[in-house]
Amino acid sequence: MLKPLLSCVAAVAMLFTAVAPVLAQGQAPASPPAQVTAKVGAATITIDYARPSMRGRKIMGGLVPFDKVWRTGANRATHLKTDAAITIGTLAVPAGTYTLYTIPGEKAWTLVVNKQTGQWGTQYDQAQDLGRAPMTVETLPSAVEAFTIAVTAAGTLTLEWETTRASVAVK
Repeated sequence: MLKPLLSCVAAVAMLFTAVAPVLAQGQAPASPPAQVTAKVGAATITIDYARPSMRGRKIMGGLVPFDKVWRTGANRATHLKTDAAITIGTLAVPAGTYTLYTIPGEKAWTLVVNKQTGQWGTQYDQAQDLGRAPMTVETLPSAVEAFTIAVTAAGTLTLEWETTRASVAVK
């Protein structure tokens, strides 16, 4: 009697071991990948990033510290690709692929365009900066749960999360 019971328990354990990884893969990532593409003038701009969510956390001045370089998303570094030269704020950006970082502040933000690509978001190398551009910051009337990047055809790059919107002109 004990032998069949042990065989049954062993079979259930093996089934659970085989099925658990499959079930775990069905869960959505905490910071899913996202992509935004827009045509601004003659340039097609594509930004690949990950979208972390607030999930009840304090974001600006908490999870995203003020006055320090932030990866501008989650996971792998946020990448900007442009097929033609553009200007972000006052910064001339030749055609190519770059990473975007920001330096959030309580009243002002700075966008950092970096030449290093392919790295994890926390692997920032200031020596690789192409340059920096000031961003305009405003408070949103309601909270944005998931970090969002947008580029409009009219030429504005915006970052929104929690109740903060940071933006800069793109030409």
